[in-house]
Amino acid sequence: MANQTRDLDGTTVSTLIVAAKAQGPVVTCEEGLSFWGGVDPKSGTIIDAHHPQFGACLAGRIVLMPTSRGSCSGSGVLLELAMKGLAPAALVFREPEDVLTLGALVASEMFDCSLAVLRLSAADYQKLSQADQAAISGQSLVIGETAIPLTQITPSDLKLTASDQAVLAGAQGPAAQIAMEILCAMASSQGAEELLDVTRAHIDGCIYASPANLVFAEAMADRGGQVVVPTTMNAISVDRDNWQAQQVPHDFGLAASRLADAYVRMGAQPTFTCAPYQSEDRPEAGEDIGWSESNAVIYANSVLGARSVKHPDFLDLFIALTGRAPASGVYLDGNRRAAVVINVTMPSDSDESFWPLLGWIAGHKSPDRIPLLRGLEEASPSTDDLRAVCASFGTTSAAPMFHMAGVTPEGELPTKADPKTDTITLEDFRQAWKSLNSGPDAIDLVALGSPHFSLAETRAFAREMAGQTVHSDTAVIITLSRATKAQADAEGLLARLEQSGVQVVSDLCWCSISEPVFPPMARTVMTNSGKYAHYGPGLSGRQVRFGSLSDCAGAAVTGLADAGLPHWLDQQSK
Repeated sequence: MANQTRDLDGTTVSTLIVAAKAQGPVVTCEEGLSFWGGVDPKSGTIIDAHHPQFGACLAGRIVLMPTSRGSCSGSGVLLELAMKGLAPAALVFREPEDVLTLGALVASEMFDCSLAVLRLSAADYQKLSQADQAAISGQSLVIGETAIPLTQITPSDLKLTASDQAVLAGAQGPAAQIAMEILCAMASSQGAEELLDVTRAHIDGCIYASPANLVFAEAMADRGGQVVVPTTMNAISVDRDNWQAQQVPHDFGLAASRLADAYVRMGAQPTFTCAPYQSEDRPEAGEDIGWSESNAVIYANSVLGARSVKHPDFLDLFIALTGRAPASGVYLDGNRRAAVVINVTMPSDSDESFWPLLGWIAGHKSPDRIPLLRGLEEASPSTDDLRAVCASFGTTSAAPMFHMAGVTPEGELPTKADPKTDTITLEDFRQAWKSLNSGPDAIDLVALGSPHFSLAETRAFAREMAGQTVHSDTAVIITLSRATKAQADAEGLLARLEQSGVQVVSDLCWCSISEPVFPPMARTVMTNSGKYAHYGPGLSGRQVRFGSLSDCAGAAVTGLADAGLPHWLDQQSK
C-alpha cells in the first residue's frame, strides 16, 4: 500500500478520500479548526474567537485547512451541518486528518448527505489556496482551466482477518457490518495495512451536540449494535438523574437522555466522565485502546503510555462494536517519536496555572506534530498538572500526544531525524495569559471541572473556600464524575462546599453544559481550565477569564478577578 502518500509527515500525492461533486468559493483557514466549539452548527460560521478566520461562513464553500484540531466531537458537528444543508461543499486538507473525514463518511454512508474530502500535496494545496473558486468533478480538482488529477483511496488493499471479513459480510448483524465498512474506509485513508485488537473503548459521541448525534446513535442501537469490549462513556449533556429538577427544557433534556440511553442500550457503561483515566481501572503502558475525547486520548498516550489514535466521534462506537481499530498513527512505534523539540523556560515561583498555559502554547508551537518539551525535568508536575497540559494542548494542536523529557514515560524516546526546534519564553506565557483573559474584572460565574475535577482538586478547592462563602452576585459550579462525587461525598467535601455556596454537578462538563444549569444571567466566566478558557467564548457566548485555582476561589468570594498578570509573570517582566 502506498503509505508514503499519507503518513504523519505529510502528503506527496493529491488524493480523493470521500468522493462527491462540489463547487463553490474557496475559504482558506490559516490554522486548523475544531468544528466542536469552533463552528456554529446552526449556521456553519466560525465562532472560535481565537481563530484567524473568526466570523467566516463555511457553508457551501470549499474549505482548506492544514488539518483539523481540537475536539473529537467535530465529526458530529459536521454531520449536523450536512443534514441541514449547511456543510462545506468540500473539505481540503494538506496533512492527515480523521475527525472531519469520519463525519463526512458517516454523512455519506449512513444518511446520503455527501460532501467531498481531499488531501492535497503541498504544491496543489498552495494552488487552491490562491484561487477564488474551484470545483471537484469525478477524480479531478478543477481550478479555472486547470484540472488536477486525484488518486481515489479505496480499502481494497487492506489485510483483513477471517473474523473481520465475516463481520463485513454481516455475520454479527447490520450495526457491526456498517461499523466495519466505515472502519475499513478510515483505515485506508490513514494508510493502515490492517486492523488491530483494542482492549477497551471510550465513547465521546454521547454528548448531545446536535440532533444528528441522537439520530446516529439510535440508528445504530436499532440495528442491534452491541459493544464487544469494555466501554466507558464521556460526560453527557444533562445531569441524567436530576435534569428535570434543574428545570432543563423538556425537549432538550429528553433528547440528551435518549442519547445516553442509546449508548447504554448498546452495552456502554454509564460512567459519564471526560476523564476516564481517573478510574482505578486505567490503561497500562503499551496497551492498545480505542478512546475518543481529545484530552483523554492525549493523557492516555502521553502520561500513561497507552496507545490510541484521537478517534473521532462515531468511530469510537464502531471500534467498540468490533473491538478493532486501524493499525495506524500512534499505535505504531515509529509514529510516536517527536518531530518538534520545544525548549521551555520554566518561570520561578509559578503556580499551577503554568501548566494549562504551557499546553496551550505548546499546541500553537506544534499544531500538527508530536512535540518533545525540554526544560521541565526538575518541575515534578502532579497528575492534575499533566492533565491540564493535555486538555489545553488538545485545543490548539491536532497531535494525539506530547513528550516531556524526564517526566512522561516516553520522554527519552529518540526524536525523528532533524526535528524542528522552537522555544517557549516568558513572553509567550505573558501573551497567552492576555489572550485567555479578555473579559472584565466582575465575575458572574466560576466554572471548574473541564476536564472533570479530580478528587485532589475537589479537596484543594474545599480548602481554598474553607470558612468563606460565595459572593451574592457570583455562582460557582464544579463538574465531576459520578465516581468522584461519591468519594467527595463520603469525605464530607460536598457538604463543606455546599455550605460555602458551591454547586457540584455530575454527568455534565463545561463543554456540554447549557442553560439553565449554566446561569442565564452570567456574562463573565472565570475558570482554571485552559481548555474552557479557549472554547468558552464560542460555546457559551460569554467572556472568559483564566487563573489558578486560588484565583478562582478569590473571584468566587469577592466577585472580582485580579487585574493584570499573576505575580510569577509580573515579577519576571520587571
